[in-house]
Amino acid sequence: MRTTTVCVCSCLVLAFGIVSLARAEAPAQPVRADLVPAAERFVDRLARGEYLAAAEQCAEVLARVMPPDKLSEAWQSLAPGAGVFKQRLSSTYANSQGFDVVVVTCAFEKASIDVKVVFDTQGKIAGLWFAPSEPPAAYQSPAYVTAGSFSQQDVVVGEGQWALPATLTVPKGVGRFPAVVLVHGSGPHDRDETIGPNKPFRDLAEGFASRGIAVLRYEKRTKAHQARMAALKDTLTVNEETVDDAVAAVSRLRGTDRIEPQAIFVLGHSLGGIVVPRIAARAPEARGFIIMAGAARPFEDVILDQMEYVLSVNGAKPDEAAQALAKIKAQVAKAKEPNLSADTPASDLPLGAPARYWLDLQKINPAEAIRTVKRPLLVLQGGRDYQVTEKDFDLWKQALTGRDDATLKLYPNLNHLFAEGKGKAVPAEYSKAGHVAQGVIDDIAAWVKRSSEASRPAGQ
Repeated sequence: MRTTTVCVCSCLVLAFGIVSLARAEAPAQPVRADLVPAAERFVDRLARGEYLAAAEQCAEVLARVMPPDKLSEAWQSLAPGAGVFKQRLSSTYANSQGFDVVVVTCAFEKASIDVKVVFDTQGKIAGLWFAPSEPPAAYQSPAYVTAGSFSQQDVVVGEGQWALPATLTVPKGVGRFPAVVLVHGSGPHDRDETIGPNKPFRDLAEGFASRGIAVLRYEKRTKAHQARMAALKDTLTVNEETVDDAVAAVSRLRGTDRIEPQAIFVLGHSLGGIVVPRIAARAPEARGFIIMAGAARPFEDVILDQMEYVLSVNGAKPDEAAQALAKIKAQVAKAKEPNLSADTPASDLPLGAPARYWLDLQKINPAEAIRTVKRPLLVLQGGRDYQVTEKDFDLWKQALTGRDDATLKLYPNLNHLFAEGKGKAVPAEYSKAGHVAQGVIDDIAAWVKRSSEASRPAGQ
């Protein structure tokens, strides 16, 4: 199953609440004997549906964005992949970067889940994660990757307090290479955009490098700087979450040896695709842009569609499904209000994201904004994707009608991660190891090379 949640929209909850910590620089504290039973009591309350009591154990920094109803949503989101809660299995204590952490391993009907509970120095819960307890299988490069045809090195994107660990993958050979910056979807992703056993950004990086294209991928800011981002949650927008670092990555590549500065492209997946117009406006040196499963509609409409779909396939009782749907509809309606106030509680809005986040998103109409991007565009969509759907792909087609520099392609058998599948897509398939389909790798690589050649001055 997918870490913490079952759909991309829920990953935003991670960014604003579940991963929040009190202070990154907190000094190490002696082990407290009461923390293990406190963590177990918290998990028992979640399992019994006592969300108000569970919320009383949370520190203010977490309680503001994860009130009882949000704790309920987070816990219940485990059901589609893991099934019904059975029992606690074990609890272990650790001190991580100065924080007291208790991992409570729980047996569910279909999987074992680690509930990671992070405590502040007052014994309050300041952070919360859910993840499969089984160790992930070792990554195996897909067959379309040519071993030994590229090198990888650790680099840094950005500077100062927001510097991000990154990996630059460069083909072996002489001369300069076209390059692609990979921009994540929503949530605190690592540089591989790891989702369960899947690493789609690593697939892209190694696949492109095997075809003569360099790739820069980096830890997302909400992953590398969780505590600082949590402190900014009331004013956070997609600029700080995503756009700023994508622009910095383009700049980083332009100053890198063996990279052709006139052939740098940006690939945005999911949320990264939505904000391509913003990235383009601030990175005029980028040659072109690739949108993979990027929504062309208002983000809150996509969230509502996702929720309706998940409720239709997860076996929820009709009354429970109706209640959950009514709640998200009310939150979406609130996010759409033209007079939405910055003081509106995050609990009244989708994903538990603060009002300023939604106020900023109100300014984004992806299908309209893409018309302002006067550089080559490649838009790709999976036909089995229930998170971003053909509704969005059709809107992209309408917006880009008549554009000779725009290429669009639909892959009928691919899901949101552009992995192959059959039948009706369900959230649980993210727990199965797969790879970005070779056809996608080949299509993007060919498009990048064509666009790169078109950008070269005559005689070069």
